[in-house]
Amino acid sequence: MSKRLSTILAFLSSYKYIITIVVGVLFVGFLDENSFLQRMKYDIQISSLKGEIQKYKALNDSANEEIENLRRNPNYIEKIARERYLMKADDEDIFVFSTDKINDDLDKQPTE
Repeated sequence: MSKRLSTILAFLSSYKYIITIVVGVLFVGFLDENSFLQRMKYDIQISSLKGEIQKYKALNDSANEEIENLRRNPNYIEKIARERYLMKADDEDIFVFSTDKINDDLDKQPTE
């Protein structure tokens, strides 16, 4: 047993710098909170967040363009009122076509 222990200690003492470097690299590369794997996760997260930023910038630009149209063009205000809020002029009729199913419960109520 002591021969085996002395062999292991001799191996460790002769390669102590290499073993220290390997253990340090493994610790920094995989186990540390600032490890290589964590850095790769952060890079992926950053790229997805940059994509979200671009999406919201485009959404913001379209909203700003719509605000400018609302400020400058009264016909655009009328168009928005008709399309989104189903408003109409006094001499108009509006027909709304919907793909929703009609509730059959109203038809099945008994009448007295």
